[in-house]
Amino acid sequence: MKEYLTLSETAELLGKNKETLRRWDREGKLSAVREPISNYRVYRKSEVQTLFGEFFQHDINETTSNYIEPDNEYKVLELFAGAGGLAVGLEKAGLKCVALNEIDKYACETLRKNRPHWNVLEGDIKNFNFSEYHNQVDVVTGGFPCQAFSYAGKKLGLADARGTLFYEFARVVKEVNPPICIGENVRGLLSHENGKTLQGMISILDEIGYKVVPVQVLKAINYKVPQKRERLILVGIRKDIDVKYEYPKPYKKIYNLKDALKKGELYNSNVPKSEGAKYPQSKIEVLDLVPPKGYWRDLPLEIQKSFMGGSFYLGGGKTGMARRIGWDEPCLTLTCSPAQKQTERCHPDETRPFTVREYSRIQTFPDDWEFVGGLTQQYKQIGNAVPVNLGREIGYSLIKFLNEYYLKQSSV
Repeated sequence: MKEYLTLSETAELLGKNKETLRRWDREGKLSAVREPISNYRVYRKSEVQTLFGEFFQHDINETTSNYIEPDNEYKVLELFAGAGGLAVGLEKAGLKCVALNEIDKYACETLRKNRPHWNVLEGDIKNFNFSEYHNQVDVVTGGFPCQAFSYAGKKLGLADARGTLFYEFARVVKEVNPPICIGENVRGLLSHENGKTLQGMISILDEIGYKVVPVQVLKAINYKVPQKRERLILVGIRKDIDVKYEYPKPYKKIYNLKDALKKGELYNSNVPKSEGAKYPQSKIEVLDLVPPKGYWRDLPLEIQKSFMGGSFYLGGGKTGMARRIGWDEPCLTLTCSPAQKQTERCHPDETRPFTVREYSRIQTFPDDWEFVGGLTQQYKQIGNAVPVNLGREIGYSLIKFLNEYYLKQSSV
């Protein structure tokens, strides 16, 4: 175990700035020492832990990596695959996609173009039968859309969900019978229909033989994604399996827009040039007045009123409107249409939306992942995707679960 912490590491772990730590050193509250080999001033990890007790415990237990090697070849069936954000992430973690279903023809072309060997099943999920994968697949995944159910019975069952895409997700899980299934959705599912929709989903998975792990919302910024995006994760484990699933541990380091678009830890080159959407002249004149990290409230009052219209007089911060992102902050959640009003994410230096490749990097796609279709279709595919790096970390958590499951199986 690492014995010493640098000034930067200690500041980051304790949520204090370096000046505070230097003052504590002068005051004797937390003394720095000379590291024996480098002679740098460092802090003994044990002293930091002793001084801050429980406050620091979470950070002490935090791993520097969720990486885990798969003990076997684990197979994934992906539903509602989109342009492949989750699939590429799972692939990077070491899982094998045996089939992907998607209805959008442009997204399907994107998948085929980048992974000719993937089995892309194009079309409405309702028209596919997945029985051939019964007991042949380790994970079924799917980013099903959030839809309301019919609450005919007191306990919502599979029959009440008929006609919704979650019904199809549950149907496929039932047909395939994997050890574990994982769904992802927007955070809003927590409060949809006052939480009844989520409870309905949980009771349906229970009905088909799956116990749902306590639901969590994962923040992409904690998983090497330079974007403030959140995804609700719904994990079901087959009831005959007595293995605990653990969500991927968050990382301490937060990446910013600069990490996405410039050469550094996330990418080994600056972002490639590509085409992008443009703002109308009227919007350019307004956004020219907004500083990096600023938004509509940074505009002169009369322009605020003109730009915001009736929204000016309504409550709420509306911090995404007329928003220019700063280099030293993560990007706000990307939308499917970069130039529409109310969701501006303006480039820090130039008055324009992010280009396709910039969008792609903020979602942590590899630079060689090409998107098919016109500009509108490409932005839509990227905006709808699960960030690739988040998908990879989820992949590691699935591998950890499956390694333990098959180890138990082999010892029975």
